[in-house]
Amino acid sequence: MSLFPSIGSKKDTRIGGKQNTRTVGQSFQPIFLIIFTLSMVTGISVRLAYLQITEGENHRKRAESNRIRMIPKQPERGNIFDRNGKLLASTRYPRSVYLWPMAHTKPAWSVVGARLSQILDVPQEEIEKKLEEAGANSSSLIRIARDLNEAQITALKEYQSELKDVEISTEAVRYYPHGKELAHVLGYTRELTAEQLKEKKQEGYRLGDVIGQMGVEKAYEKSLRGEWGGQQVEVDGAGRPLRVLGEKQAKAGNDLHLTIDLDMQKTAEKALGDRNGAIVALDPKNGAVLAMVSHPTFDPNIFSKQKLTQKDWETVQGADHPLVNRALSAFPPASTFKIVTTTAGLESGKFSPSTVLQTYGSLNFGGTRFGEWNHAGFGPLGFVGALQWSSDTFFYQIGRKVGGPTLIEWTRKYGFGKKTGFEFANEEAKGLVPDEAWKQKAWKIPWTVGDSINMSIGQGALQTTPLQVAIMFAVPANGGYRVQPHLLKDNEEAKSWRESLNMKPTTISILRQGLRKVVAEGTGKALKQPTVPPVAGKSGTAEAWKGRVKQNHAWFGAYAPAEQPEVLIVAFAEHSGGGGGSIAAPMILQIMEEYFQRKYPGKYQKPALDELKQNTQNSGNRRRN
Repeated sequence: MSLFPSIGSKKDTRIGGKQNTRTVGQSFQPIFLIIFTLSMVTGISVRLAYLQITEGENHRKRAESNRIRMIPKQPERGNIFDRNGKLLASTRYPRSVYLWPMAHTKPAWSVVGARLSQILDVPQEEIEKKLEEAGANSSSLIRIARDLNEAQITALKEYQSELKDVEISTEAVRYYPHGKELAHVLGYTRELTAEQLKEKKQEGYRLGDVIGQMGVEKAYEKSLRGEWGGQQVEVDGAGRPLRVLGEKQAKAGNDLHLTIDLDMQKTAEKALGDRNGAIVALDPKNGAVLAMVSHPTFDPNIFSKQKLTQKDWETVQGADHPLVNRALSAFPPASTFKIVTTTAGLESGKFSPSTVLQTYGSLNFGGTRFGEWNHAGFGPLGFVGALQWSSDTFFYQIGRKVGGPTLIEWTRKYGFGKKTGFEFANEEAKGLVPDEAWKQKAWKIPWTVGDSINMSIGQGALQTTPLQVAIMFAVPANGGYRVQPHLLKDNEEAKSWRESLNMKPTTISILRQGLRKVVAEGTGKALKQPTVPPVAGKSGTAEAWKGRVKQNHAWFGAYAPAEQPEVLIVAFAEHSGGGGGSIAAPMILQIMEEYFQRKYPGKYQKPALDELKQNTQNSGNRRRN
């Protein structure tokens, strides 16, 4: 009999022999599950809303980029004309090969790549590198070869079944109909290098674009380039075009009209011949460049090729540096500089227009002997006679008395020692006008009277470009104005391109008389011909060495007609070994004959051959100019 019957009578609530004691929280489980479910649904809804509404446009664009491709259309580069409307640079349309960047990731690439490499004679690795640079997701076709010949086009058609992803299209390529004759003026275009692409990408340039690399092509790149166009094309999953969705026409670049006179340019090229050097022709009134020739030269058309041959490279990478524009490179100006020394002497007030100085075989300054070019002197001379005979000892005396600072001041007023403002800023040397600060820095010694003596005849450390020398000659030619040279033709008045040097009328008169005497009776008689109007000018022979051999530079600058100049020409022959009067002056005569006989038919007659030969021999017998 149980002592606790009441306990035994109750129902056992244990589970598995253990009592279930959890009762708290059971009533909140349904609420928790409801809240959790609602949170998940809300989160998904918010995410969907974000993707569809906020990011919907971006995702749509991404989807379309896989379905829609842009086939770019290159703009036609602007044409370039001379001052008379003659074509200097244009466009031709060779056929090129294009690929989608994703092509090399497809299984068939092993066949396609090998076949293209064989037909185009381009390494397969080079093709793949171009495609990889563009990126597999690029929406533009990539050119892998240009200027296909007929054999290549035939082969591509023959293997067309293997080359399903390959497209052939025409392409605008620069063409220079006159080749070498305008190479340093026009420059050339070439595909962007990797470094240039990084710099220009923000300006809209892309892989495979061409860009002006020098000359007018570089200086006026923005104007000549134009704007890209293209077609929007729907493609299938394999990247094959299905239909054209839209098209934007490419906008051609602007045409340019230059101040260059093509006929004069060709004559200047012929006159310079095979000599290394430069010829510059200007309108002395406003600085318009009529001709600019540099030799050695090159054919700019070679840079339109997909790949240059070894022979092509040799034509532009020779020891004489054919790509260098010698018209913008610096050399000692020699006796042409006596124009500046005359100006400094007269404008300083230390000499009058009537000054007469004795000339000598040599003079001694500071213990150094400075000789006369004829080793004898010319007797007493005034400024006009000193220019006529290019007397060194006369100008030594001017330079010593005027002094370095005044001579340097006028040298800079004439525009030496700085760039001219010409369009080819990256190609133009500023030259060198030495002074006290420069000499202390370069040689750690002070300026001496000997430096002034050397500078007075255009020697020493003084360095000037043929273009700067032409600007110097324009000052007496136009009555005292320094002009700014330029290539872009416009209708601005001459005064917009020039600045007065505020010289005394008597100084300008002495310069003009002296330069006229040079040709009429002095060292420039090679230009005293009935085939041209009266000419004024000045010669120069700069001492120079080529290696250990002394080979002087020859200069001559001239303008005509002497009283009312229309054209100014400077000829420079590098390491010619002769004088300005015998080497450079005949070049100028040839150019002036072409210009004046073309402009004034029948007015100027050609001389008898024996008379011309005699005049040339007489000028050649003079060592200096």
